[in-house]
Amino acid sequence: MLKIGLFGVGHLGKIHLSQLATMKDVEVTGYFDPSDANAEGVQAQHNLKRYTSAEELILASDAIDIVAPTTQHFKLCEMAIRNGKHVFVEKPMTNTMEEAKLLVKLVEEANIKFQVGHVERFNPAFLALKGHDLKPMFIEVHRLAEFNPRGTDVSVILDLMIHDIDIVLSIVKSSISRISASGVAVMSDTPDIANVRIEFHNGCVANLTSSRISLKKMRKMRLFQKDAYIGIDFLDKKTEIIKLKTPADEGLFTLDIETNAGKKTIAIANPEIKQSNAIRMELEFFRDSILENKPVEVNVIDGFQALEVAHQILQKIGKGQSE
Repeated sequence: MLKIGLFGVGHLGKIHLSQLATMKDVEVTGYFDPSDANAEGVQAQHNLKRYTSAEELILASDAIDIVAPTTQHFKLCEMAIRNGKHVFVEKPMTNTMEEAKLLVKLVEEANIKFQVGHVERFNPAFLALKGHDLKPMFIEVHRLAEFNPRGTDVSVILDLMIHDIDIVLSIVKSSISRISASGVAVMSDTPDIANVRIEFHNGCVANLTSSRISLKKMRKMRLFQKDAYIGIDFLDKKTEIIKLKTPADEGLFTLDIETNAGKKTIAIANPEIKQSNAIRMELEFFRDSILENKPVEVNVIDGFQALEVAHQILQKIGKGQSE
């Protein structure tokens, strides 16, 4: 039985708790949260011990799940790692790049499992593309959300766009050559809407737009590659592939179109979407990585690289606003 201690029982922390509490081979040791408002109802619903010392909860656990404010991530991660405990930490994994560099060093020197909570990696619409040859040369992303005061302690880059940064970096097998960015703070003290262009050395270009002041929700990614278009709807859990037909595409819906090069036949596929709970799945992967001693799905380097790009974007925006 894997004993997991939970740090943070706010909105997302309560979701984590509800999943951990019903997970096979997992025992929730207890939780730590200095906020009485956050803790309200947890004791009655889950009958868990509320720890008043972060170190005591770490020492009583085999692993910890950190869903605390980002400013607390490094301190809790460091304490757990130095005590030989496995760590799951929500994105972004640290508040600053200095903390991120130290954390990478700590993880690489320790014999522990460390997973970063980039939950969109476990979105059913994205998982449906496993096994498909993804080699995009242009990527367009829109992640729009309605305004919610919760989460505005960080910019829209670290709050929303970092999801898509991580996905793009996992797909494009090339280093970044250039980043352009613009953003505006509308409702909070940090950018609430931003547009970013990431250029890769292999020629791929990713155009990302994120907003937390939209009137409607949207989480869509479009991939354009040689002979194919791939659409991913992270919100509605839908995926479609439109490509030039090959002999292997028999049985798919096809459509003939006239082009300057003559008639082309395109095939339209909707990969099977296996409905699942992405948060539960990422926590199960973390559990299995410990119990079965296998690699985590989103490791400390993945978390570091997404955070590094996010901070480069913030620097570009800050420089642009100061000019």
